[in-house]
Amino acid sequence: MSTLLELRGLRAFYGEVECLHGVDLTADEGEVVVVLGANGAGKTTLLRSVCRLVRTEGTITFGGEPLDGRSTYDVVRRGVSLVPQGRGTLAELSVEDNIRAGGYIRKDKDVRADTDYWYDVFPRLAQRRSTSAGSLSGGEQQMLAIARAMMSNPKLLLLDEPSLGLAPIVVRQLFDVLARVCAERGVAMVVVEQNAALALDLARRGYVLEAGTVAVAGPAEQLRDDESVRRAYLGY
Repeated sequence: MSTLLELRGLRAFYGEVECLHGVDLTADEGEVVVVLGANGAGKTTLLRSVCRLVRTEGTITFGGEPLDGRSTYDVVRRGVSLVPQGRGTLAELSVEDNIRAGGYIRKDKDVRADTDYWYDVFPRLAQRRSTSAGSLSGGEQQMLAIARAMMSNPKLLLLDEPSLGLAPIVVRQLFDVLARVCAERGVAMVVVEQNAALALDLARRGYVLEAGTVAVAGPAEQLRDDESVRRAYLGY
C-alpha cells in the first residue's frame, strides 16, 4: 500500500499557543489508523490541522501533494472528509437532504445510487429519511454524519470521537459499519477515539498522543497487547 497521508514535524497553533509539537504520522491507502490519548492531548487539533482549520507549521502531504496553504474547501475537493465531534448534522434539514448535501461538491450530480447504498448500510436512516435530522437519536445522528461525509467519495475519512455519548451496543454496531465501509469502499480512516480497545480492534496502526507529541506508535496489535502501554496510556 502506498502512503496517502503523511504528517512530518507538524506543529499546530491556536493564536500564539502551540498545541502540537512536531507530530509525525502516516496513513496508507485503505488503512485504518487510530489516534488515542487523554483529553487535551491534541487529537482533535490533529484532525483540524489536516483540514486546514488551524494554523500549522511542518509538512502535511496528501496523495503525494502538500496541503500547506490550501483552503479547507480545496482539501475536501482533493478527497478528505471529516466527521466532527458532536456530529454537526444540519438539524432543520431532513435525513435525505443531509445525505444529499454531502455530495454537493461531486462533479457527477447523480447521487441516487450512493444514497441508496447508505440506506442499505444504515437501514434506520432509510426508515427516517423524511424526518428532520434534529429529531434523531444520538446514534442515528452519528450514522447520518458518517453517511453525509462519505457522499463526497473521499479517499480519507477523519472521525473525531465517533463513539462519544453513545450506548455500548450502538458503538459496537457503528464500528462494525466502519469496518464494512473500509472493506467495501477502500477508504482510509484516521479515527480519534477514547474507546481504545474497540478502536485498536478496527485499526491497523495506532498513535498515542500525550501533551501534543507522539508518545507511542506502532501496530495496533502491539499496542493492544503491551501491558505497560495499556496501563500508561490506554486506561484499561
